[in-house]
Amino acid sequence: MSSTSFSFNDLLRRKSQTALVVLGLSLSVGSTLFLLLFSETVGLGLSLTIKGKLTTGFASLFAPFVLLLIVLIAVAGAVMVSFMASMMMSKRIRDIGLMKAAGCPNDLVFGYFFTELVVVSFLGSLLGVFLGLLAEYVSTIIFGVYGLEGSKVSFNPWIILFVFVFFFLLPLIAGVKPILDASRVKPVQAISPSYYFGLSKESGSKVLSRSGLTLKLALRSLIRHKSSTVKVVLSLSIVFTLITVGVAGGLIASQTTIGWVERATGKNMVLMAHKNVCEQYTKLLKEFTNGNLDLQFNYTSDNYGITSGLLDQLRVMPGVTGVDPRLILRTTALEIQGISLGETSGQSTIVGDSRKADTLIIGIEPHEVLGNWKLRGSFLRSDDALEVVLGDTLSTEMFSDPLVQKMKVFETALNVVGICIDPINNGKVAYTPIRVLQRMSGISKPNVALISLNPSLDRAELLTQLQTLIHAGNQEYAILDLDSLVKEAIAFLRFIWSSVLVIPFFAMGSASLCLIGYVVLTMEEQLPELGVLRAVGARPNTIFGIVSEQSLLILLSSYGIGVGFGTIITLLILMNEPTITVLTVLEIGGWLAIALTVTLLSSLYPVLRFRKKPLLEMIRKS
Repeated sequence: MSSTSFSFNDLLRRKSQTALVVLGLSLSVGSTLFLLLFSETVGLGLSLTIKGKLTTGFASLFAPFVLLLIVLIAVAGAVMVSFMASMMMSKRIRDIGLMKAAGCPNDLVFGYFFTELVVVSFLGSLLGVFLGLLAEYVSTIIFGVYGLEGSKVSFNPWIILFVFVFFFLLPLIAGVKPILDASRVKPVQAISPSYYFGLSKESGSKVLSRSGLTLKLALRSLIRHKSSTVKVVLSLSIVFTLITVGVAGGLIASQTTIGWVERATGKNMVLMAHKNVCEQYTKLLKEFTNGNLDLQFNYTSDNYGITSGLLDQLRVMPGVTGVDPRLILRTTALEIQGISLGETSGQSTIVGDSRKADTLIIGIEPHEVLGNWKLRGSFLRSDDALEVVLGDTLSTEMFSDPLVQKMKVFETALNVVGICIDPINNGKVAYTPIRVLQRMSGISKPNVALISLNPSLDRAELLTQLQTLIHAGNQEYAILDLDSLVKEAIAFLRFIWSSVLVIPFFAMGSASLCLIGYVVLTMEEQLPELGVLRAVGARPNTIFGIVSEQSLLILLSSYGIGVGFGTIITLLILMNEPTITVLTVLEIGGWLAIALTVTLLSSLYPVLRFRKKPLLEMIRKS
């Protein structure tokens, strides 16, 4: 008989156990592949660098989560596969003993079961690739439903091949030691139940002697299975760490980044400008969600200028709470080198180069500006200061150390005083005082005006009044409602972070399969004593209570460890000043409670089947 036919027959003979291992591996493969492909869709490549979508500030928050989740999935997959391989071999020890007693050498036994592991690894990796592609296909459809567009890229076959090969080799590496140890076992040891189930000598001290019978038996079983108990607790702890990072990190980051968009663009805001400028401003904001739009436009036409008289009329109009005139221009910016002083040595170092970039520069009145950006550094301090605040993408792509450098536009050097996170033009933007920009460019009038509306008044009526006032001065001017564009950007961010929450579902599935495997193993070891308990009058509910309390004890210990580490990791990788509301905390707690409940309930499935087992069959097997 060839090792291949033996392995296939053995796997088919143990269908439920084989299915557990294959599904557990496929969930790890599928979640990893989905994360990598989804990163391509939202504008991040395998290297997690910007590709036309998401500003650097937003991507710098999203990318660490992707990397961390991938690492946790790989670690959890390795630990779970190692545990499942050990579980598989522990249930074959007796078979191995008989094979060796019949004369099979160690290398032949190893070859049989290593071939079996290769088959399981291949099937799990192949199924996982299918699940990952299916999840990515579904996410692309959802993108279209929300009216969003993914990056114009096709599936990178190298990513798919990399994930397949990595997770195909991972079980082989993790499973070699259990198979090697099993192949070296002596036939006498293999026949012994204590070795067969990996049992250890019980402690001489009594455990909770005054507690109930079911709890004492549950603790006794966990202590006897020290090796398996430690492995399953470690596996579930990593899984709950992954779930905590995905849920807590995703929800907090979602709320925080949404706040960044709302603060930068503003709530209850409309833009007043020439209709051509309004169309172009829409493209500037859509660049954040769509990417790679045609943004070339001449903002310098005299027809686009807004008179001071019209601005004054807007300021005194009932229902208008603020007017923010701005001058938007597109020009070439030049990086100017700066001098950086070492914190300890005090030595000066020249930083930067002479890079150029096509830049959107916006002139604003610092004391009337309606935006409230997430900032590093400071904002513009006066109307006449030669200062500039850079958008996050521009600061990363063009500067080495922006806060010690300068930027040159219109032959004028401006001190970089701050860096802001702004979705307009996908972060390739710079803000400077409008008076300074007017002097540099020679353009005296602003070409857009942001208008803040009173949210307590009827919005439709206010927009109608604004249209009437504006058209009385110039029929070519129009009103652009920014709230709809902000909602589109928010929907895009929510979809990104909600997609991250798909990973906990994969993780819950892996945790459930891992715990089911442990429950099946312990129930087989406990079959003789459970059969005796049934024979002397114990009810099926008592048996159910013993096994369910074992699962609960393992779950609670793993849950505490995983949630603790996951919370610490989440707080360490989050940005400064995260937005955490009471609703967010309750939502995180609810998701984690659901994960615990689903995992526990799924582990009870083999127990429910065991309750229906006839007493004679239990005694006969014992």
